[in-house]
Amino acid sequence: MVIMLSRTVSMMQDAKATFSSHGERNVRERTQVLIAGGGPAGTTAATLLAQQGIDVVLLERTRFPRYHIGESLLPSLLPILDIMGARERVESHGFIRKSGAFYGWSGQEWALNFDDPGRPATHSFQVIRSEFDHLLLDHARHQGADVREETQVRHIAMPKDRATSASWTGRDGRTGQIDFTHLIDATGRAGILAARHLHTRRVHDVFRNVAAWGYWRGTTPLPDAPAGAIGVFSLPEAGWLWAIPLHDGTLSVGLVTDKRSFNHAKNRRGSIEAVYEEALARCPLLARMLDGAQRVSALKTEADYSYTSEAFCGPGYYLAGDAACFLDPLLSTGVHLAMYSGLLSAAAIATVVRGETDEETARRFYQTTYQNAYERLLILVGAFYRIHDGRDAYFRKAQTLSHRDQQGLRLHESFLNIITGAEDLHDAQHHTLDSLYDTLRNPLPGHQANGLGGHGTSHMLPLPTTPDHAAAGLYLSLTPHPTLRPTP
Repeated sequence: MVIMLSRTVSMMQDAKATFSSHGERNVRERTQVLIAGGGPAGTTAATLLAQQGIDVVLLERTRFPRYHIGESLLPSLLPILDIMGARERVESHGFIRKSGAFYGWSGQEWALNFDDPGRPATHSFQVIRSEFDHLLLDHARHQGADVREETQVRHIAMPKDRATSASWTGRDGRTGQIDFTHLIDATGRAGILAARHLHTRRVHDVFRNVAAWGYWRGTTPLPDAPAGAIGVFSLPEAGWLWAIPLHDGTLSVGLVTDKRSFNHAKNRRGSIEAVYEEALARCPLLARMLDGAQRVSALKTEADYSYTSEAFCGPGYYLAGDAACFLDPLLSTGVHLAMYSGLLSAAAIATVVRGETDEETARRFYQTTYQNAYERLLILVGAFYRIHDGRDAYFRKAQTLSHRDQQGLRLHESFLNIITGAEDLHDAQHHTLDSLYDTLRNPLPGHQANGLGGHGTSHMLPLPTTPDHAAAGLYLSLTPHPTLRPTP
């Protein structure tokens, strides 16, 4: 009944739509759900809501395809693509199948295979993000979402602290306003709500790094690595490097180092290009891959500051993906956090629209599950850095969560989510993070003493689909569509 009604309302609104002087249909004046941003967070939510007949308008400020970094995806994304009905489109596009990862870290070399028992999928993809994101945007449009490109959300009106409407600007200077019942802010690191309106974004002291990267042709495959693997290589005292093979025949090669070391090296060497080339030469494994190859792009740079928002949702709105939080790229978790939060926000809104729970309870579920996922990954990335290098290296020190970073983190809950076992928690009451890192140094049975030794790596972001993972008395049901169910 609700689905049929919402579709009818959408059709009536479309019928009353006006047209611009260029013949384009103007953005409607009202929708049930407005999504700001057409990246993976926004398109995941738009797809899942539209599939349930809920009226969705998605406004994206650029014209796709557009460039974006974040090319190496995790296998845990595949179940979300299945839920969206987008798996076949991605599988058939021709992206390189990523069957694992290879690490050359602190004098050790090891491979991580995704077909090990207990993993959510046997492979993932190395993607050109402009193409991957475009596929998801088109998929959302084909599922019934009203997608408008080159239309930027400029301001969110929040009378009595509730998000109720947005003003927008089109490519030709057209402006307008759209009212909504629910908003999903998927505007990425620009963060129209947390960064610009509410000022609730808090930058962590940890992971204040700089990334510089470019694209190469004529490279040699990494020996002894799983097919299509990402290569991750540490540099003594100075950061790490990535190498990601892409289906257009290029290799994405990037340097990540802390801001202080980067600026010092830039002043010493005279240019970003010189810093980048020197770092590649210091990594024998990567230097062999690039022997005889040619860089075919200009270098790009970005500051990988880590941040979180004081709250991931509020009256009338949800923050999804990088609009809510951002994390160091070491474990390639960015796209998953985006699509994970897109799924959770869509389920929360759909449940409220159907009258099956109230808004406050749905928001508590979203806040708890998304915050837990982010904090868990924050701790795991910090553990990876700390376990494999001594504290004498400045770069490793810079990746350690400060006391200020730890304030507000639910460390004891994260401890249980990563380690499991109340007996471990008993010894960690006063120095939780140190105790957690010490525990993570010991690999699980059947795992080698490298990486995280099996701790938290098989299911870094499990979907909360059982009562055991409930939050606010709700858990996620995936059939026939994502929705929230009360615990028995």
